[in-house]
Amino acid sequence: MIATASETARTTERRSDPRTVSTTLSLTAREPSPARERILEASYHLFARRGVRDVSIDEVIAASGVAKATLYRHFPSKDDLVLSFLERRERLWTYGTVRDGAIARSDSPVGRLLAIFDVFDDWFQRDDFEACSFINVLLEMGPDHPAGRASGVYLGNIRALVATFAKDAGLRDPDEFAGSWHVIMKGSIVQASEGDRMAARRGKSIARLLIAEYTV
Repeated sequence: MIATASETARTTERRSDPRTVSTTLSLTAREPSPARERILEASYHLFARRGVRDVSIDEVIAASGVAKATLYRHFPSKDDLVLSFLERRERLWTYGTVRDGAIARSDSPVGRLLAIFDVFDDWFQRDDFEACSFINVLLEMGPDHPAGRASGVYLGNIRALVATFAKDAGLRDPDEFAGSWHVIMKGSIVQASEGDRMAARRGKSIARLLIAEYTV
């Protein structure tokens, strides 16, 4: 799924500019390199903390310690770099933090659903809490921008994860449940962004009511 959002965004973008096809294919086929990893690592922290528009390519170059030509050899445009950031964000945050954290906290599907908010609670207490990059980029860039479209796909992947937990728990209409559950998740993130360190615990209380509503 990680490649799906960026592939979708890049494919749509390429339709308007056929000249990018060979460049994107060669980028996909290129082996990972230490320089590319440094660029991704530097851009990850910058984009996650400050969003996309506020971060310049020159800042990424300075933070990663590579030459400008090196950056553009790996990422022909800033959009390519942002799409790669979003791919990494899904791998590290959606799956590495949220999914794996919920699974580690509970053996039961219902427990794993609720444990999402325990993961959030730990996240919200951190001084480097940076909110949800998918929401931020979608709102910042808009749904018609390649990065906005990719963010929408990654948000959908979170709902799919919730739906899987709901199906395993035997809840009725897992997809509908996941849509409502995601509203609570996103609402708690926004609330935490306003400074409410208790937002995840409030969200968990509401989530229990939603589970009861969908229990067969």
